[in-house]
This record gives sequence, C-alpha cells and structure tokens, in this order.
Amino acid sequence: MGLGGYWNEVLDVLRDIIPVYDKVNSFISLGKDEEFRSRGLLGRVKEGNTILDAGSGFGNMSKTASKLCGNNLKIILYDPLTPMLKNTKKFFEKTPALASGVFEHIPFQDEKFDAVICGYSLRDAISLKTSISEIHRVLKKGGRFVIVDLGKPDHPFIRMGVSFYLRALLPIIAFAAAGKLGLKFATLYGTYKLWPQNKKLKDLLLEKFSKVEFDTAMMGGAIMVGAYK
Repeated sequence: MGLGGYWNEVLDVLRDIIPVYDKVNSFISLGKDEEFRSRGLLGRVKEGNTILDAGSGFGNMSKTASKLCGNNLKIILYDPLTPMLKNTKKFFEKTPALASGVFEHIPFQDEKFDAVICGYSLRDAISLKTSISEIHRVLKKGGRFVIVDLGKPDHPFIRMGVSFYLRALLPIIAFAAAGKLGLKFATLYGTYKLWPQNKKLKDLLLEKFSKVEFDTAMMGGAIMVGAYK
C-alpha cells in the first residue's frame, strides 16, 4: 500500500500548487480542516513535547499544535519539498527547525520524538507500511502518532459517495477557488484510490502500535487518529 511509482507525479503537482495550497485545502475540506486538526491533536500533543511534523507542508499541523500547547513545543518540520519548507517562515513568529526527506527514511535516531504528526500527508507515502514502521521507530516509548487525513469509509455506498465528491465535485470547487491551478488538485483522487479503507488502516497501525484511537467525521470521509507506542 502506498503511492509507489505514482509518488513522483504527486510530488510534481504539490510543487506546482504551492501558491494556492492553503486556500484550496480550506475550500475542499468545506472549511473543516482546522477543526479536524484540533480534534486529532487535542490531548495527544502536550506542552514541552518534541514533535516531528512529517509531511509538514507549510506546518499547519504544527501551528495548531502550538496553539493548543501555549507555543511550548520543540518542532521539526519535515517534508520532501524544500520549496514548501522555505515558505514556512511567513507562517511562524519563530521558524521551527527544518529537515527534508521522505517517510520511508526518516533521518533521526530511535525514540527521539514525543509525537509524530501527519496532517493530510501520510496518504502520500510511497510505502505505507514502511512509513508506519519508521514513524514507530523514531517515537519514544509512550509516544503518539497523530494522523489527520481523508478517510475511506468501510461501507461501500458511503465510500462511493466520497469517491464521487473527490472525482467530480472537488475539481469544480478547486477551480472556483484558484482557477486553472486549482484543477491540479484532481490528483488527490489518485492518492485516495491507493489509500486503504479505514478498518484496514487501523489494522495496519495495530501491527506496530499498542493502541489506536480512530475517530471519524463526514460519515467516515475524514479521520482523526491517535496511535500509541
């Protein structure tokens, strides 16, 4: 499971949409992205924690985590796209540490982080199983892995509805928000097709983590997950 060879195409699209990334994401999540990030992070990231924001983009998950923890976190933003990381300076009063790389080869020592957080990014892993194993490795004992992302409902009828939204309606919304550049967000449907159903993702996490809390919204089309080492 994961994007495999499709990853390079997705990375190219992500690079192209940097100028409209945040604006369109807010539109296509129907304005719920910040709410879902807060729901996923609340109680799982704590003041004084050392955090790896994996697939950080501009650091939206970290910004939310900082607000919840009184700006008392040690944060590393980690993303394969250095242009994304370079844009983070305008979003933080004090720029966090920056590192570039992929989920499958995280360049940090074992048991370094209190929490690893992924906001709408784990879905872009090349190999999902390898990524989960690497994240587990860099977490301290008792550490938390927080995932906020699209969900793939287990019920086939609801899953069909989510697929229709991503395939047919999302490009229209993205175009309305950002013009022709917004149409590139249609690539998101390709990542969704390769994303496991919610129950399968939970089972995959339980192969490495001792406990998984799996919360959903939008009839399973959005997930907020906490996995505990």
